[in-house]
Amino acid sequence: MNFLALHIEIDAPYREIMIAELADVGYDAFTDVDQGLQAYIHEQDFDKEVIENLAKQYKDHFTFRYQTQLIHKQNWNESWEKQYQPIVVDDACRVRASFHKTDKSYRYEIIIDPKMSFGTGHHETTFLMLKSQLNIDHKGKSVLDVGCGTGILTIMASKLGATKLTTIDLDDWAIENTEQNIALNHLTDVHVHKGTIRAVELDTSYDIILANINKNVLLDELPIYSEHLSNRAYLLVSGFYEEDVSSIISTATACHLVKVNQVTKNHWTSIVFQKN
Repeated sequence: MNFLALHIEIDAPYREIMIAELADVGYDAFTDVDQGLQAYIHEQDFDKEVIENLAKQYKDHFTFRYQTQLIHKQNWNESWEKQYQPIVVDDACRVRASFHKTDKSYRYEIIIDPKMSFGTGHHETTFLMLKSQLNIDHKGKSVLDVGCGTGILTIMASKLGATKLTTIDLDDWAIENTEQNIALNHLTDVHVHKGTIRAVELDTSYDIILANINKNVLLDELPIYSEHLSNRAYLLVSGFYEEDVSSIISTATACHLVKVNQVTKNHWTSIVFQKN
């Protein structure tokens, strides 16, 4: 399987908007580069017409120039090694790749070799989810990670003491990457499933559900998350902007979910709900 890198020349204020637009049409990994943004998609999923329509949509905001590059699967690691640097969340958790040296000064260390999957901690939504997780008691808890990507949130849950871990994702590459990262972090008893939350056979209830997806999926699936939460259990969500918070909270409230915390970074937001 090959991938296509889409390079868009774009000013910084519009990068996050374009990431959201591209994520909605199948792009699942992003990096900031000189003068713009690089987004990645499976070669067979690339649709030039979609990009041309985005160019027309935003032509009054910035000059939309782009180019594409085919990336063979075996070259992906080399590409990431040149750009991927460790990140630190709240001076407590360090996320690094396997080719970085360990740093024992942090309480938690997560090893992520991202391949083509979204979720290295560099994007605001993943960072915010990790930040929120650090403030939730995971010890002995059952955790469901919806749209696991690289598996980073599941690994964080394990580091925090969760003992029963389940992940689901639609993408074959994400499933493969999650399994690889689970092994890198020496996790056991993690159940990895391919499919949607509607299609995969899950436990009746979980103590914590993690969902870093996008606004439309969250609005559609919030009732299902609530059904799979035990009473007083937590739901952590991200993948949306500050202006989307009211619609997320409104739908969550109708599902017997109460907001207990909210954090924001560069207009991206993460909310912690508790089932009442």
